[in-house]
Amino acid sequence: MRGRCVPAHVPARGPVMVAFIFDIDGTIIDSMRHHERSWDVFLTRRGVPTVGQDFFRRTAGRTGIEVMRELFGPLSDADAHAFVGEKELIYRELFRPDFREIAGFKAFAREAKTAGVRLACATAGDPDNIAFALGGLRMEAFFDAAVGAHDVARGKPAPDLFLLAATRVGARPEECLVFEDAPLGIEAAGRAGMRAVAIASTVPMDELGAAAHVVARARDYTTLDAKALAAHLLASGRP
Repeated sequence: MRGRCVPAHVPARGPVMVAFIFDIDGTIIDSMRHHERSWDVFLTRRGVPTVGQDFFRRTAGRTGIEVMRELFGPLSDADAHAFVGEKELIYRELFRPDFREIAGFKAFAREAKTAGVRLACATAGDPDNIAFALGGLRMEAFFDAAVGAHDVARGKPAPDLFLLAATRVGARPEECLVFEDAPLGIEAAGRAGMRAVAIASTVPMDELGAAAHVVARARDYTTLDAKALAAHLLASGRP
């Protein structure tokens, strides 16, 4: 991937006991309102009426290609990728001056890594957005693996992104804890056979549901304990 910030695959070095897999937008960076604004700008340029909150919540976690084809019909691959590239460039231009993490994320991730947890990102974003996010966090080489829309055929709620991330860090699904801010992402974690932590950074807590595989809920990372979550995953067996 262009501007790759992490290796595509990290061979397992002995048994992996715990892996944390993070969505990016709205989960580790506070970017969702800028994505919403970028859709409005992009669609206005294309002469398409703006789509409203229901659209954003219904499509969060799906790949840009999937969303463009829902909006514009059977686009060619080249046209779909061009549309996605245009929209995501708008997003990065909007978010860059206001770039910020979800509160407490970097400290939480460092605590997890110190405890020996493998770390991965799994996002429906494209390679440029992954590089932008990790570069903005100054965590380009921090994660053991990153998986994006370019790596899979299906976005969330399909489990593909999370399963590939687990493979790349050498973990089994039951050894993985997914961090997600969107209902489709939480559903995808369950389909992958993984537990999840619901991060209510942009969607109200009650809209994230109460699925049995969700082991914790929080607005951000300031109240979460990485070591305690890892210990819970180790102790509780399969979902």
